[in-house]
Order: sequence, then structure tokens, then C-alpha cells
Amino acid sequence: MTTSTEHDAPPRTRAGSYAFATVRLAVSLAVAGAIIATFFDTAARGPINPFNFFGFFTMQSNIIAATVLVLAALATFSGRGQSSALQLARGFATTYIVIVGIVYNTLLAGLEGGVSLAWANWVLHVFFPLYAALDWIVFGDRYRLPWSRLWVVTVYPLVWLVVVIIRGAADGWVPYPFLDPAQGYGVVAIYCIAIFVLTVLVASAVFAISRIRILRSGSGFGPPEEA
Repeated sequence: MTTSTEHDAPPRTRAGSYAFATVRLAVSLAVAGAIIATFFDTAARGPINPFNFFGFFTMQSNIIAATVLVLAALATFSGRGQSSALQLARGFATTYIVIVGIVYNTLLAGLEGGVSLAWANWVLHVFFPLYAALDWIVFGDRYRLPWSRLWVVTVYPLVWLVVVIIRGAADGWVPYPFLDPAQGYGVVAIYCIAIFVLTVLVASAVFAISRIRILRSGSGFGPPEEA
């Protein structure tokens, strides 16, 4: 059994891989810039509670997805390739950031609060979810994600929802209006169930897409193939 690596690829193929890894780094830097700018903009308008600021699913998911893309880019530059754990993390991160885009653009767009800087809001809620989805769909530097791991993707959103519900009952802080206990826990429960179902659906699509290759390893973006 032999394994081909990126080191065995021709210079043109490696250059393509490095170019795409550079794009991933650039996108991640843009996301980091949007988060940092939002933090200082919020702090300029009054005292900032970091537990509240970073308590938003938007902020957490953007940080997770950007970090995973940086790690994927560094793996490409190192020539070692991505580990199975990193690829699974990419699948999870893609799920979460796509959910951010769906929920924001269906329930929250146009409402007061949230990210006040228009450009940062666009990066975090529109651009990055779209980019992450295309990154996962188009480029084949991933293996088939095992269906047996699908349930793991729900752990983080469920833990986040539990923390938000506890905080809402304890100190009244909630990140999004649809999770406000003032409207009744029955309504909140319906939204929680909807988020859980959405997570499973998006994750299922992400896992299914991991079995499709649009740009294969021969184009410089796929994982090493065994023969």
C-alpha cells in the first residue's frame, strides 16, 4: 500500500494548494478583524462584559470556524495534510457557521442590537457563512465523514442552549430575542427544538457533501489517496 502526499505533487499542483490555503488565511484574518472591530466598537459605547460579548453563537461559531480554517491552511503549508480529527472539526465548524447565516438572515436581519458595524455584520453573518459553505462544497481536501460521528455535532449547540437558558433565568441576559424567557418557556422550547433539528439537517448535508468531489485530489486540493 502506498500513499501519495503533497510533497509528491508537481509544483503546479502544490502552488494551487498553497494559493487556496492563502485564501483561507485571508478569510480568517477578515473574520478576526470583524470580531476585534466589533469588540472595540461595543466597548467605546459603554462597559463591555466579555461573557456577554462572546456568549453569542455568532461570535463563538465565527471564532471556531476561522480557527479551524487557519489550522487547515497551516496543515497544507506544512505538507503533512489534515488529520481526520481536523477534518471532522471542519465539518462541525462548517455546520455551525452555516446555521449562523441561516438563523440571522431568516430571524434577525434588520432587528436592533447585535453587530452595529455594517461591514463587520456582513462579514460575520453573510460573507463567512457563504464562504465556509463554498469552501466545504467545492474543494475536496477532506475525507468522508463517518455517519457514526454525526451526533457529536449536536453537543456544542445543546450545551450553548442550556447555558443561555440558565443565564436567562438567572440574570436575564439572552443573546437573541427568540430565546427570551419573557415570552414563555414553551415558545423558547419550540425554538430550541427548531435549532436542534436545523443542526441535524445542516450537519447531515455537510456529512453527505463530504462524499462528493468537485475538485479532486488531482487538482491539488484533495486529501492523499491510498492505492
